Amino acid sequence: MSFDYEFVKVWVYPILFIICGILIGIIIEKILISRLKKIEVTDKGQDWKEAIVRSLRGTLISLFTIAGIYGTIIYVPMGEALYNILPNVLKIVVILLLTVFLARIAVGLLNVYSKRSKVVLPGTSIFVNLTKILVFLIGIMILLQSFGISITPILTALGVGGLAVALALQDTLSNFFAGLQIIASKQVRPGDYVKLESLDEGFVEDITWKNTTIKALRNNLIIIPNSKLSSTIITNYHLPEKEMSIVVPVGVSYDSDLKHVETVTIEVAKELLREIEGGVPEFEPFIRYNAFADSSINFNVILRVKEFVNQYPVQ
Repeated sequence: MSFDYEFVKVWVYPILFIICGILIGIIIEKILISRLKKIEVTDKGQDWKEAIVRSLRGTLISLFTIAGIYGTIIYVPMGEALYNILPNVLKIVVILLLTVFLARIAVGLLNVYSKRSKVVLPGTSIFVNLTKILVFLIGIMILLQSFGISITPILTALGVGGLAVALALQDTLSNFFAGLQIIASKQVRPGDYVKLESLDEGFVEDITWKNTTIKALRNNLIIIPNSKLSSTIITNYHLPEKEMSIVVPVGVSYDSDLKHVETVTIEVAKELLREIEGGVPEFEPFIRYNAFADSSINFNVILRVKEFVNQYPVQ
């Protein structure tokens, strides 16, 4: 049986190039990520490091795989047309791959910044999506420039076309800018417990480019267009702080010793705040008489809880 060198050159070498590219990518990625993980950083820097590591996963393997394919193109004989097309295809793939990597790392760093600084802007879907769009637009412009395509006429066309799109999408743009206004004002933030003028209430789940999602205590989702949310009356139970006072109405008979009633009520209230989860144990409860009813003297007991939902077990 004769050795078919042409078969090896056309089929075996390309497969070996690609497999070697994948293996080298896996080895280098594992070494690089391992080295990054071993770098000692402060507690604050740990999240930044993890965001970079997550963004790197798969990127180096893909790049070295493409390098293996490019080696195949150089080594394996092929038609002139195919030889001219494939390098350009690989260039497009590399630019798009790097764009995806930059988008991932930008979003990861934004999420870390949001978590660390307690700033709401980057953490919501609307800003995550805007960041991705911005990075991809830059990547596309770089891609066009690399092929010698001028982007000036494209930007001009987009500017003219943007006016037509703006007229056609007035409601969508209204929701988009209302969402930006809601986020920028910081009066409604993801995680806040809010109650709307329509009596809908719950925890704010997310603010997207179109809607704000609120999760009710019944585990249902309330989806409100941003334009409507920005124009309604909202009670935010997490501002200026989560702790809040609650009022528990009580009635006693006219025959009661009011001083004794007050002493016993405050003692019980203190015990409740200490024992029930969600109460503020250091708060000093107090009572306020408010009405002489037909068969009772009514008063309110004022207590304090850590946040809105804690009032129910305390009551």
